[in-house]
Amino acid sequence: TASPLANGGEIQCYFSPHGGCTDAVVQELSNARTTISVQAYSFTSAAIAKALETAHQRGVKVQVILDKSQRTEQYSSADFLVHAGIKTYVDSEHAIAHNKIILIDGQTLITGSFNFTKQAETSNAENLLVIRQAPELYAQYQHNFDTHLQHSEPYAGRGMDTSSPPNHESPRRVTERKHLPPHSEPSRFESTEEPPVIQNSQGDSPVRAQ
Repeated sequence: TASPLANGGEIQCYFSPHGGCTDAVVQELSNARTTISVQAYSFTSAAIAKALETAHQRGVKVQVILDKSQRTEQYSSADFLVHAGIKTYVDSEHAIAHNKIILIDGQTLITGSFNFTKQAETSNAENLLVIRQAPELYAQYQHNFDTHLQHSEPYAGRGMDTSSPPNHESPRRVTERKHLPPHSEPSRFESTEEPPVIQNSQGDSPVRAQ
């Protein structure tokens, strides 16, 4: 049950393990209509990754900033997001990019200790807050997201053809861009209940998102 805030907004809290954190995130993502901005440290949740892909497919603008560890994390959903055509960035400016934040439609803010992982849902002691209609607080988080986006770099994805232009540009280079060469639309995974498999281009074993 949502608790009212003094400014007319509302807040809901969830706890793990097995406290419904993942379901709450997926539900809010399914309600998104215009924009989703994500900052994540560890991101291996197949359910949340699929919810982002579904939102992207229905026309929601989705942007994701990840910690640099997700470039090499065995079960990272980063590659799935890139293959789905979602603009995905890596923030290497810090020792750890440890934010766990989702901003939705200028209205809903999700944050807390909860990493977007299966382990955080089933094994860890975590917390998650869903805050709605708190515009001043939302604006501060949006400013934080925009600040980190400016120094983040596009993630091309393992198994992607790096000889072709990426599916997005680094924000710091946008003002320098004169022309964006045409390129083929990124390939998508077929809808499946199983976590997506990413084939490593170097011939290593496939990587499955959790």
